[in-house]
Amino acid sequence: MPHAVNLARKLAGFEERWSPRIVAAFNGHDVMVVKCEGAFVWHAHPDTDDFFLVLQGRLTIELCDGVVELGPGDLHVVPRGVEHRPVAHGEVHLLLIEPAGTPNTGDPATAAGKVVA
Repeated sequence: MPHAVNLARKLAGFEERWSPRIVAAFNGHDVMVVKCEGAFVWHAHPDTDDFFLVLQGRLTIELCDGVVELGPGDLHVVPRGVEHRPVAHGEVHLLLIEPAGTPNTGDPATAAGKVVA
């Protein structure tokens, strides 16, 4: 039977930071939620864009040529190949969408494993 995915409930189910949880699949993409705090590593995705939608909190995406400031309801897409570093100011909740199997650091050797929530 079809059901809605409650993002707040999914986010309440874990505490780990920078560890995406898959909540749905969409045309070969993972739809994920993640809790963030502090700075992530500088990285790039050579084969895909990087989609960020802030659900709660404030996020800065640092880029080599500037920064993008995001608050609740704001989204930003980092183009493929562009080096960036997300920085969460306090606890931040994000919705991410990316092709299934995409490593969150752009490098499978250093990426966090994805868990189905």
